[in-house]
Amino acid sequence: MSVSMERPSTTHQERSDEELIAEFQAGRPEAFTVLVGRYKDPLTNYVTRFLADRDAADDVVQDVFVRVYRKKNSYRPVAKFSTWIYTIAANLSKTELRRRKRHLMFSLSRGREDADRQPMEIPDLRYASDIQAEQGSRNALIERALATLSPKFREILILADIQDLSYEEIAEITGSNMGTVKSRLNRARTKLQKQLRRIFGTDDHLL
Repeated sequence: MSVSMERPSTTHQERSDEELIAEFQAGRPEAFTVLVGRYKDPLTNYVTRFLADRDAADDVVQDVFVRVYRKKNSYRPVAKFSTWIYTIAANLSKTELRRRKRHLMFSLSRGREDADRQPMEIPDLRYASDIQAEQGSRNALIERALATLSPKFREILILADIQDLSYEEIAEITGSNMGTVKSRLNRARTKLQKQLRRIFGTDDHLL
């Protein structure tokens, strides 16, 4: 992927996402550079929390921008650009999660055949009494608690409470109806609070 290194003008910086993607579709790559600057950190934050792996998140986010670059003409102004790019990020993150699951199952299978082989394990603090000593950080513990939620609950919680997206945007990104989004969000918050109580012994909050 070849991206122009031309410094975006102040005018470009002031334009909306939808105006910028329209300019990029019209052949002005500097508009793409502005979009990357706007979304790189938020997307990295989202994918890192979803996968609980910063290195993997960096790869996924890079792939997101490659997809946006190559498929720019598939965007239509009927949807917000933010919804479109988060949908791409969500789909790629879920693909990475499925890849990991297949790798885990393969490792477990090989482990049964070879007792000396150590299969990859999924971190889980539900039964880890010494987790706080191991992590040494309150924020790290919260991140680990978030990682124990199932993907469907973790995704909703991150999009709503960390990325601060609306119910409408989350419904579009996840392909769910509004009722499902609200129900899953409530259940996700309850599950996270229960997990945090196990760690801290208090009704701590994510935010």
